[in-house]
Amino acid sequence: MSSVKNGIIYVVLGTFLLGMVFFGTKAYTYAKGYEKATTELVTLQGAEEQAKRQLEKFAKSILGNFFEDKRPVAFKNIQIKQQQQMQDAQQYTRYFMYLLGGVLLSFFYISLREFTFVGSLTAMITLIFGLITPILMVTIHKEVEYIGDIVLSFESKGVVGSIEKLFESGDFIVAFVILLFSVFVPVLKVLSLLFISIFMENKFAHKIVKFFKMIGKWSMVDVFVVAVFLVYLTANKGDVSRAEVEVGLYFFLAYVIVSMLVSLSADKMLHNHRMKER
Repeated sequence: MSSVKNGIIYVVLGTFLLGMVFFGTKAYTYAKGYEKATTELVTLQGAEEQAKRQLEKFAKSILGNFFEDKRPVAFKNIQIKQQQQMQDAQQYTRYFMYLLGGVLLSFFYISLREFTFVGSLTAMITLIFGLITPILMVTIHKEVEYIGDIVLSFESKGVVGSIEKLFESGDFIVAFVILLFSVFVPVLKVLSLLFISIFMENKFAHKIVKFFKMIGKWSMVDVFVVAVFLVYLTANKGDVSRAEVEVGLYFFLAYVIVSMLVSLSADKMLHNHRMKER
């Protein structure tokens, strides 16, 4: 009977993991769509486009119904598309998090070793979407007399995109530090946790846990997330800038939490294994 129960639990967990991949992909797709639609809106809010819009308003005031201005309609359609893309990205992100919560609840139904394995896969999936999905969107604009509100610059980047830009701009040290502690160390940590769950009896697994305990306090994963929040809060206080958190941040933050829980699970699993050997 217990084997049947375990089989059902494994099928459910496998379904949850596949569902996370599906919903994460959907969230990423719509997040990129939102980014694209916002880019189109920003283009329409540039100095040149705003000047054309003012001239067209002036022409309409003179010519009346003889002049047809199609720009407001196009602008409105893009706005509607933008809002829909954002809502869809947020919706699929919520679905992803629901399944993630379901996987974490399996802690109460499966062994520590099994939870460490499943949790490591979950952490890897969450990390991948946290790295590739846009995290923060920053728009800098200015009110110009006779023209209106014009956009001076616009950027929307995820972790990987930010690293690429830093390398392109010549900030190699900063780019390498973020690459190391936000990409290489997390990926290595998740792969190591997978190794530990599979080869628990291997003495090397115990050394891996000790290694990550040693470097854990130097890891900048959580610092990076806090820094993004600070940028978001400070940017919103300015009169000429606006920052908007995107769904990628939630994926990345979820990875931080999941990796911490799985690390604790692996530590406890190895501790119990050592106690049995005595």
